[in-house]
Amino acid sequence: MSAHPLHHVAPEVLSVSGDGRPVGIIDIGSNSVRFVVFAGLTRAPVQLFNEKSACALGAGIQSSGVLNPAGRSCAVSAVGRYVRLARAMGVGRLDLLATAAVRDATDGPSFVAELAERFGAEVRVLSGEDEGRLAALGVLLGTPDARGIVADLGGGSLELVEIDGVRADPVGRMCSFPLGVLRLDDIARGGDAAVDAAIAKHLERAPWATGRPVENLYAVGGSWRALAKLCMQQENHPLQVLDKYTLTRQRALELTDLVARIGRRSMDKIPGISRRRIAVLPYAARLLEILLSAVKPERLVFSIHGMREGFYYTNLPSGIRDRDPIVDMCEAVAGNGHRFAQQPSLLMRFLDPLFEEESDKQLRQRFAACMLGDLYWDEHPDFRGQQAFFKTLRLPVVGFDHQDRAALSLMVLYRYQTYDEIHDAQGVLSMLSPEDRVRVQAVGCGLRLAHAISGGAPGILGECRLIREPRRLVLRVPADDPAFDVSAFDKRLERLARCIGREAAIERV
Repeated sequence: MSAHPLHHVAPEVLSVSGDGRPVGIIDIGSNSVRFVVFAGLTRAPVQLFNEKSACALGAGIQSSGVLNPAGRSCAVSAVGRYVRLARAMGVGRLDLLATAAVRDATDGPSFVAELAERFGAEVRVLSGEDEGRLAALGVLLGTPDARGIVADLGGGSLELVEIDGVRADPVGRMCSFPLGVLRLDDIARGGDAAVDAAIAKHLERAPWATGRPVENLYAVGGSWRALAKLCMQQENHPLQVLDKYTLTRQRALELTDLVARIGRRSMDKIPGISRRRIAVLPYAARLLEILLSAVKPERLVFSIHGMREGFYYTNLPSGIRDRDPIVDMCEAVAGNGHRFAQQPSLLMRFLDPLFEEESDKQLRQRFAACMLGDLYWDEHPDFRGQQAFFKTLRLPVVGFDHQDRAALSLMVLYRYQTYDEIHDAQGVLSMLSPEDRVRVQAVGCGLRLAHAISGGAPGILGECRLIREPRRLVLRVPADDPAFDVSAFDKRLERLARCIGREAAIERV
């Protein structure tokens, strides 16, 4: 296998840009006001704080033309709290962004002026095009090779944006429509037919989005995240992580139709979804149903990254923006938690003979396992594998889809134990093909062998190497180095060899 950049990553190049101080964003949306603090500017953002106030600033704006008075008061209080918290947290940069409700309301300018006067906070009011572009960049931050159409649903508007991560300028055509869930709630007073008619009328303005099938429709926004939770429960999905939860178009249509017909009483029993969100969820489901039928994507992909993350992305220095998010993710998660100096490049080279043909996706999974595989050394030995599995499965990271998470968590599980008798591991295993199940076990067993040989210490593993023959897996070790007492690791070599259908052999040279 040819050399890959991930083989040569040194941890010291993965530093936070700028002065390293946190950066904050206050998102003044039509439905809620949210404050997010990120730990500096890195390719894989780490959230230090995330809080929202459900103000419904845009409730009733479809008919009144002004901000909801109660929502306005709530939003002013929320912004005051968040500005005060930002200063107490030592945030180095704080941006206030306002979206559809503020830009469309006749009293939007006075609201912005009030925030400036009371809190010394300058608010940037985004256009619909701004919102769309930033939402698309947010998706690209989490999925650099994203390709299809981003649909960003807020309280006041819906943005459709064309993206193609392989192009030099990945963001293409876009449209913004007054079809947010709060506006649909107003329109619904005219009945379901009025909602359908309004959606159909506005979508006529985007023939580029509905004239041909696309690979993916990326659903962004809180209402569609709530919808994803319902779909996961209906499917009994083994991985309860919203980001990159993916459905075929046909399955998505079945589930959205079901949600649109679920009664309010049944929805109230579902944990983790607010009553305010439940009230507008049928409209979000109906809008998504119509989009799926009009756009005809092969897949529906839910993204937790949207406008805020896209704005964050635009502030990254180009040298950081162009880095592989998996590299930054691993560094951020691993931190200083290893026993000894990290040696992911040595681990990668040690395991290379086992995996002569790998896709980029598989290579990144293996690289992440090499970075994270020794992170859980200080857990109780009786539960080390179990803790490693669950923590890895639910890491708050970008760049990995659900199959990546499944593969990585199982690799780390097998690094610590040679069995998978954890109830949840069986469901996660079912997400992988039979070939991938063998592969993840081989990676985990290979890491287990590598750490047994070296004790996790640097300077040892590079003195030996694996050789994969048609019938044997050979470990070649120095004959005169006392560190290579084969009785310390021969059983683990045998386990690895059985995993890939070979007999174990040791050669001393």
